[in-house]
Amino acid sequence: MTHVQESAGQAVEVRRFWQRLGLPGLVDVHTHFMPERVLRKVWDYFDSLSPGDDAPVWPITYRAEEAERLAVIRDFGVRTFTSMLYPHKAGMAEWLNGWAAEFAQRTPDCLHTSTFLPETRVESYVREAVEAGTRVFKAHVQVGAYDPADEVLDSVWGLLAEAGIPVVIHCGSGPMPGKHTGPEPISRVLSRHPRLRLIIAHMGMPEYEDFLDLAERYQEVRLDTTMVFTDFAEPFAPFPRDALPRLADLGDRILLGSDFPNIPYPYIHQLQALERLALGDEWLRGVCHDNAARLFGV
Repeated sequence: MTHVQESAGQAVEVRRFWQRLGLPGLVDVHTHFMPERVLRKVWDYFDSLSPGDDAPVWPITYRAEEAERLAVIRDFGVRTFTSMLYPHKAGMAEWLNGWAAEFAQRTPDCLHTSTFLPETRVESYVREAVEAGTRVFKAHVQVGAYDPADEVLDSVWGLLAEAGIPVVIHCGSGPMPGKHTGPEPISRVLSRHPRLRLIIAHMGMPEYEDFLDLAERYQEVRLDTTMVFTDFAEPFAPFPRDALPRLADLGDRILLGSDFPNIPYPYIHQLQALERLALGDEWLRGVCHDNAARLFGV
């Protein structure tokens, strides 16, 4: 029996978690919905990993058709989520944005999500996405293999800072480093655009403390929890326990992220991993719902 088939039992656990906190549900800022053939290629990549590779073996827990995945995440009580999608080559982002706009129209509980890559038309199609009502962007520095501080993107960052639209950005060097991953390129971006609303995916794994530095320096920088603190991630990218007080202090800028459906464990485990940090129910309420609800007005 797959985890998807077991989701009814899991939903009881997930709902019990947020109901105990007195929440109306969860807001998950890091979930993946994308064109089916693109998602299948992502799954093929994870399926190809084997022991001894640079990345850990990564089974897909919620492998199912789109309608079933939507039913599962809604059954968990995730009241707002995203369609994180990203290009790996030029000419792909604009097409993905068209798909995501249509997906958002037929999926009202999903925040309209868009993406980009440094290329000739990037400012034009990002502006079009903003005017079409995009609520959040996804940037993936490792997969896209680009420098986020590339001058081609400077006007894009300025546009997004001015519009106040958050960008979930995978820029840390985990689970595998890229040529332009790490805190230094992002620091250069923020020095030019200090009001940019960046949400650092995976808390910048494994350079956690460097990205905490940026969040402490820039008031609009946030971090999502995706995979952090889990039994899967801790062996290869442990979060430093002496940095937990900093997480407590940044409690209003930590947002729940899960990587659903591309996670190698049940959804409830991310929530349990956060709970066992023992940072308190108020912190959990902010992380699991209130912070993102306030940011996105949901």
